[in-house]
Amino acid sequence: MMPADYLLGIDNGGTVTKAAVYDTSGNEKAVAGIKSAIVFPRPGHAEKDTEALWAANVHVIREVLEKAGIGAAQVAGIAVTGHGNGMYLVDGKGRSVYNGINSADTRASDYVQKWYADGTHDRLLTRTCQSIWPGQPVALLAWFQDREPEVLERTRWVFMCKDFIRYRLTGEALAELTDYSGTSLLNVRTLDYDLELLESFGIGFCREKLPSLRRSAEICGRISRKAAEETGLLEGTPVAGGLFDISACAIASGIIDPAQLCLIAGSWSINEYISTSPVEAKDLFMTSAYCLPGHWLTMEGSATSASNLEWVVSELMGGESLGAGGQSIYNTCGELAASVHPADSDIVFLPFLYGSNVGPNAASCFLGLHGWHRKEHLLRAVFEGVVFSHKTHVDRLLTYRDTPKVARMAGGAAKSPIWVQMFADVLGIPIELTSNEELGAMGAAICAGVGVGVFASFEEAVDRMVCVSQTVEPRSDYTKLYADKYVRYQKYLRALAEAWA
Repeated sequence: MMPADYLLGIDNGGTVTKAAVYDTSGNEKAVAGIKSAIVFPRPGHAEKDTEALWAANVHVIREVLEKAGIGAAQVAGIAVTGHGNGMYLVDGKGRSVYNGINSADTRASDYVQKWYADGTHDRLLTRTCQSIWPGQPVALLAWFQDREPEVLERTRWVFMCKDFIRYRLTGEALAELTDYSGTSLLNVRTLDYDLELLESFGIGFCREKLPSLRRSAEICGRISRKAAEETGLLEGTPVAGGLFDISACAIASGIIDPAQLCLIAGSWSINEYISTSPVEAKDLFMTSAYCLPGHWLTMEGSATSASNLEWVVSELMGGESLGAGGQSIYNTCGELAASVHPADSDIVFLPFLYGSNVGPNAASCFLGLHGWHRKEHLLRAVFEGVVFSHKTHVDRLLTYRDTPKVARMAGGAAKSPIWVQMFADVLGIPIELTSNEELGAMGAAICAGVGVGVFASFEEAVDRMVCVSQTVEPRSDYTKLYADKYVRYQKYLRALAEAWA
């Protein structure tokens, strides 16, 4: 029999499910992915067909094993990551009692507004250390209790996305700490459920429906016979707890030191660092438990990042699917943006097509347009606006920590040389890139490796699996120029605040 020297990581994002196989030196052997669509049955309802989601996992597991050319017996361990919040409800026989709910769901907005207005959020902040929003389980459970209580009556377990998938793989109903600590369902300081906290949200009755908590690298079951038959995995293969997707991205970026900063520029602007004690502040988005024992992850984020360029490509660049030499449209956009010096365009783009970090009603727009502007000026404004939004989050984080000497960057924008250079120039610090692109899957694979003892610790796993491939230095003259442009960006936000309200 071949030695079991490969690790399998599974990543269930908002719209795509991926699986990747790695060797114990961090080399990616194969990746498989498939879309797992969000459905919108009613306005404000963002859901997932759980059987379709499970089928997507089965598909990518089978495909990635085949593409990697390895047998199931060669997989030493498995772990799963996935989108945080939302919730997946299961009955006592393991059947879904409702569609999975995505974190973008807004049906429970009224509950969140009430909890902010009546002081519930402020009173509980010392326990939760995070904002509350409609897609969190606390709000969703309160909504179901009032609107569809029969759903909760049939519910035995309240899962997060990746815990639901692990349950389907193993048959073990368990909750993993990094994920559940981002839901306002537990006390982030004690790292345990808190009945008084739940009762303050009016959902104390749900305590018995919350699975027992486990750490990211704890073995939380083994591949069941049924799951083995469906996926092609070997029955009995150990499955580690896995982790929240923001933690997966951080550990796969090599974040093991509080001095570091992690930037993920993808659909969301994710900006985060770790600390040895929880950070509590009303103006910070979230502090949650980290997979590295004794550490917490503080994150600032919003849906204001590279997805804005996706819209521009789809809606404004439809006739230019390829650039010169058959290069990708994204490279073409980068070259067009780079053809304009930042001093030669004063257009400001607010990257709020899918969300904002200044208020619920803020909208995207181009400001300062003149007839002499061309497409390349608009593209440069989009690139700059996304970076300025990241800087808004980073500046909030730096209120509670020292400026880092370097930042690790990943996500779609990390593939664009002009964008990476712009991040370095705007933030005024070097940007490091790692060789791995599938951060979610690799973060899960790292958990699996620690869980089965391939690595003695997360530190050893990072040392062996994460490789810095490039460092981009800031240019001081550009940093000064961008500082002036960022001031203009902030002035526009303040000027528009009254109109948005």
